[in-house]
Amino acid sequence: MNQSQTEAYTNRLLRLQQSLWKRALDVQAPYRWNLNRLRMGRMLEIGCGIGRNLINLGSGVGIDPNASAVEIACSRGLIAYTPEAFLTSPDYQQASYDSLLLAHVAEHLGVDETISLVARYLNLLKPNGQVVMITPQEAGYRSDPTHVTFIDFVRLREINAALGLEEHRIYSFPFPRIVGKLFRYNEFVFISRRPA
Repeated sequence: MNQSQTEAYTNRLLRLQQSLWKRALDVQAPYRWNLNRLRMGRMLEIGCGIGRNLINLGSGVGIDPNASAVEIACSRGLIAYTPEAFLTSPDYQQASYDSLLLAHVAEHLGVDETISLVARYLNLLKPNGQVVMITPQEAGYRSDPTHVTFIDFVRLREINAALGLEEHRIYSFPFPRIVGKLFRYNEFVFISRRPA
C-alpha cells in the first residue's frame, strides 16, 4: 500500500493544515486565488485528500483511495468518494466535468502510474475540458517521505503527451521557478486540454 493511503498520512495532513500559524496567516489565500482564476467549472479532483482544494474552490467532486481522508472530506460537507464508491455514484457520468484536477498526487506515484490514473477518468471530461496537474518543486518534494518521483515540467509534459492532451499553459506558482529549490510551497502548474 502506498503510504499516502494510510490513516497515519491522513492524520499528518490534518496536523499540517491545522497548525496555528497557517490558520492565522491564511496561507491558502494565494493558492485559493490561483485555483479560482483557472475557472474550473464542474471539477473532479483525483486525489482530493481531506478536501483542501475542494474547500478552496467552493465546489467539485473528489476521489481518493485513502478511505480515512475521504471520510474527513465528507464530514466537512464535501462530495468525496473512494474510487470504488465513485463508480456507482450519481457523480460518475461520461463527459460531465469541465476540469480534472490532480494536485500533489503524481509525485506519490511516478510517471506511468500517473498516466494510468488520469486515463481512467478522462472519459468523464468534456471535449475541450481542461486537465490541471500541480506538483511540488524541489523543497516541497523533499518535505514528504512518501514522495517517490520528482515530477517537473519535463515529466508533466511526458504525462500530458502520453494522454493525448494538448498543452495549454505552464507556470511556476506562487514564485518564479528558481525559488522552488528553497521554498517548500512553490509549485509546478501544468494545464492542458482534451481535444474536442
